[in-house]
Amino acid sequence: MADHHHHHHCSNNQQLQNLPKIIVLLPPGGFKFLESEYSHKFHFLKAWESQLSMDQFLSTRASSVQAMLSSANGPLITAQILQMLPSLRVIVTTSAGLDHVDLLECRRRGIAVANAGNVFSEDVADMAVGLLIDVLRKMSAADRYVRCGIWARNGDYHLGSKLRGKRVGIVGLGSIGLEVAKRLEAFGCSILYNSRKEKPNVSYPFYSNIHELAANSDVLVICCALNEQTHHIVNREVMLALGKEGVIVNVARGAIVDEKEMVKCLLHGEIGGAGLDVYEHEPHVPKELLTMDNVVLSPHGAVSTLGSVMALRELVAANFEAFFSNRPLLSLVVND
Repeated sequence: MADHHHHHHCSNNQQLQNLPKIIVLLPPGGFKFLESEYSHKFHFLKAWESQLSMDQFLSTRASSVQAMLSSANGPLITAQILQMLPSLRVIVTTSAGLDHVDLLECRRRGIAVANAGNVFSEDVADMAVGLLIDVLRKMSAADRYVRCGIWARNGDYHLGSKLRGKRVGIVGLGSIGLEVAKRLEAFGCSILYNSRKEKPNVSYPFYSNIHELAANSDVLVICCALNEQTHHIVNREVMLALGKEGVIVNVARGAIVDEKEMVKCLLHGEIGGAGLDVYEHEPHVPKELLTMDNVVLSPHGAVSTLGSVMALRELVAANFEAFFSNRPLLSLVVND
């Protein structure tokens, strides 16, 4: 998407008013701010608020849709949906993860896809470290102990585990994984990692095999994308290799871990604990986890800070702006 369209650029709003409006499809609860700030430029269609079924709506109203906003908890963007959007040229999604979009089909149709880029990386890394500290030092469990008035009756709470010296295996050393590594190094942990390919400019030991990574780690922190290769990559064998004291922290996607097996391993003491922000069937959380004091649960909230949401709004708008003025997208993931 080289920038060779300068002469098309409008210098003032008056000209923008006269351009045909670009049609943008919004997801449910789509970004209200987009409508308020961009209604003079874009025409927004809201399939999800229509009385028609999704298929009817798309087949009758959506042939002129050129752009689409999508979110990870919204409908899946399948090949079937893309087929009903013949004019679609760009999808901007509000998540870093892309497991809800059929990327192969997008590539085939020459549809550009932009994601949340690195907007969330630091907040997600903070959450991963927070979950780990909570599991090791039993902060949430101890908080309940105090609130229930048990402290006064039973005295001191159980001992926690030290963070310093822990061997932390990071699964997926992208922008989030690197931020996690940087933070945990400061706590005196040693970092190892697994990812699709070794990172040339990183000094941490690389394991091409996740089972081997787990065998050499006290903690696994899941930071990779969910796709066919990573679905249930943390299986029973990997958990057993991690061992009785081992902790799993997942801030990526629930289905990267075999959740049923993780619950069994936790019940039988085959792993030591878990800090989970994501689950296989959100918002459903396995009920066994609810009573475990060595498990810390969070409602897929690792990205939920005011700062991240504001930055995301700007990035989404800037991606649409760039696309429609033929400038490169700011957080391009797929382009033909």
